[in-house]
Amino acid sequence: MQVRILASGSKGNAVFVEMDGTRLLLDAGISATKIKKGLLGIGVEPSSLDGVLITHEHRDHVAGLPTLCKWYHLPIFTRPGTIEHMKERAAIPAECFCPIGEAFAINGLNIESFNISHDAAEPVGYRLKGRKNVTLATDLGFVTSSVQAAIEGADVLILESNHDPEVLKQGSYPWPLKRRILSNRGHLANSDAAWALIRMQKRPEKVFLAHLSEENNRPELAENTVQGILERQGVNIDLTVASQTEMVSWYLN
Repeated sequence: MQVRILASGSKGNAVFVEMDGTRLLLDAGISATKIKKGLLGIGVEPSSLDGVLITHEHRDHVAGLPTLCKWYHLPIFTRPGTIEHMKERAAIPAECFCPIGEAFAINGLNIESFNISHDAAEPVGYRLKGRKNVTLATDLGFVTSSVQAAIEGADVLILESNHDPEVLKQGSYPWPLKRRILSNRGHLANSDAAWALIRMQKRPEKVFLAHLSEENNRPELAENTVQGILERQGVNIDLTVASQTEMVSWYLN
């Protein structure tokens, strides 16, 4: 079993998960060439993927998808609202799309999708339930009670830690964009990620802090903020900050 975050950040996101004989790509927000290179670098043929799970239609999650599907004819799993939006804007054949509900299976692997609060058509997070539970929850303005329930029990959790509110407020973004990011349908702040972890009853074996803003965050700031809050609450969790440019990984033999 392995989890490989090929890229994570405001410029593009893609995660490879291999679990119980099933190979999946979660989002394809970097170029198909980079996805191909990343997968081949770990000995995975892109054509061996069982499918691509898409969280929502924003470019940093789907930029490489049209070319990837053209090359490998991979099935795309996502919610109907996201499919409708992508049909209008992306050159992807309709037959590639597989609409999903809250629970489905790919190659015998059980998967749950859960609603998140973000300014997209029908955005979701994913929970992969196999030998271990791997959960992805990014691009969320705040952690709703349903998201908190969805991340509970994750053995590996990929959780958004997008920005520091003060850095964002003092930064160069125009105010409407700042307001969007700070809103309940925007992105999750470092401190909010920490409190979501504290509320978990079962501590994950591994947490990746993901989708960091290059403009409004820094890896050391995200890690120090989250780790500091956890330590003050007496919580010990293994944290790694995901990168926009370098692959980060977790394995289980």
